[in-house]
Amino acid sequence: MEKDMEFCNCSTIHEDIVEKVKKLIPQEETLYDLAELFKVFGDSTRIKILCVLFETEMCVCDIAALLNMTQSAISHQLRVLKNARLVKYRREGKVVYYSLDDQHVQQIFNQGLIHIKELR
Repeated sequence: MEKDMEFCNCSTIHEDIVEKVKKLIPQEETLYDLAELFKVFGDSTRIKILCVLFETEMCVCDIAALLNMTQSAISHQLRVLKNARLVKYRREGKVVYYSLDDQHVQQIFNQGLIHIKELR
């Protein structure tokens, strides 16, 4: 444990505060879903793909070339992002273009980036 960590030395439970907060926090299922969403952001390849898609929609071939990865690897990560509803796709003939599902994705990303930059 950290030496400078502070601990509460009392054993009193502040029931009014506990009950108030209990009513305000999201349900367990919602918190689980949020944790699952953040797990998707926990892979640097997926982060790179999101960065690419912030700029423009792209097909798997182009993303693979840009990131110097195989199409198979990119397709796998896009599937994870699509299942998490972070990216969507549209078909134009034989080409499938991927883009961000909505602007919330970039907002989540930007907030994390701001936090990381503050730590440096």
